[in-house]
Amino acid sequence: MKIKSQRDFWSGLMFLVAGVVFAWGATAYAFGTSARPGPGYFPFGLGILLALLGGLVLFKALTLESEGGDPVGAIAWRPLVTIVAAVALFGLALPRLGLACTLPLLIALSALAGDEFRWRDAMVSSVVLTVGSWALFILGLKLTIPLWPVYFTG
Repeated sequence: MKIKSQRDFWSGLMFLVAGVVFAWGATAYAFGTSARPGPGYFPFGLGILLALLGGLVLFKALTLESEGGDPVGAIAWRPLVTIVAAVALFGLALPRLGLACTLPLLIALSALAGDEFRWRDAMVSSVVLTVGSWALFILGLKLTIPLWPVYFTG
């Protein structure tokens, strides 16, 4: 069997493996019923959907010819490290700085990973996403996420 698109092959394989791992991991939790789903219901379904998507992409990579074999390029290390560092910093800073300070920090650092960074765009995204996250998670779902730094609420 010949791989006709390297890029689709590797991405399909990655999706397939990630989907199977997440679906398998979700079996450790109670499923519940459709009317009252348990904690394993949603991750299992998403894992299966991701595995199916990966299978379709993998099938496409093995059946449809692409120009030049669609090779995989070099790994973009700077954006990869920047995004991973921004997410790690978000996880560490959220309990101390609160959502109102940490989310704009995450968005600005993540925007630095791209080639077309503009402060205005990052700030507009920060305001919209912070207000939306506050409304959804704190007001709507009543999650106990700190909104302000511990210094202000102390």
